[in-house]
Amino acid sequence: MMAAPVKLVVGSLVWVDDPEETWMNGEVQEVNGEEVTINCSSRKSVVAKTSDVHPKDPEFPEGGVDDMTKLAYLHEPGVLHNLKCRYDTNEIYTYTGNILIAVNPFQRLPHLYGNDVMGKYKGAAFAELSPHPFALADSAYRLMINEGISQSILVSGESGAGKTESTKMLMHFLAYMGGRAGNEGRSVEQQVLESNPVLEAFGNAKTLRNNNSSRFGKFVEIQFDQSGRISGAAIRTYLLERSRVCQVSDPERNYHCFYMLCAAPAEVYEISSLSL
Repeated sequence: MMAAPVKLVVGSLVWVDDPEETWMNGEVQEVNGEEVTINCSSRKSVVAKTSDVHPKDPEFPEGGVDDMTKLAYLHEPGVLHNLKCRYDTNEIYTYTGNILIAVNPFQRLPHLYGNDVMGKYKGAAFAELSPHPFALADSAYRLMINEGISQSILVSGESGAGKTESTKMLMHFLAYMGGRAGNEGRSVEQQVLESNPVLEAFGNAKTLRNNNSSRFGKFVEIQFDQSGRISGAAIRTYLLERSRVCQVSDPERNYHCFYMLCAAPAEVYEISSLSL
């Protein structure tokens, strides 16, 4: 069921589609049938079709909201503006119901991922604390333990969005919840993380956007015993962008390991050749 269109009147606060800035905010000055004249903050006035205009919440909080179901208007400019407001204060995680949106900060934020932070999210009700991958992992873990049913967490996004890092955070928390003691040798979670760079060296690529873009998807399965302890793990890979593997545009490249071998000194190359 589609939402009823919002009636625009003189004085309405709106977002207007713009080819340069994507979305601009402003105030309606005049309404003329299917067109409106808008006084924008960055320009004197803009004439736009009503179909290119979306209402703006005049009571939108300065720092945004942590769950976008709380937004008065859940449309594209409203969502993007909320994410930007939170991103500007290093709040890179935002909920939309039980979906977590992560915006890559392109910097390390170690204060978000320590053992003390994991302790806070352990057993906490979902959405009781600030949005975080630990909350999703804790919710999935407790559902698995309480109901005895396998759970899945889907990590999806554009190239360079931070999917690999998000997956690592989820695995760290699951290892924290179901990991074994340190004297029992390397944990399953450690072994999975240590194998990841090897897989990436063979499958990842350098693109125009970043230097380490996956050419394949991964299904990581972590198995738990009856007591909730990690008992095993498996990683299944599947090729995604076959066309980009066989057709590489300059300056992009695939298969990091071969470039690394070619650039290595002779003695390293000989050892690596034997290892392969």
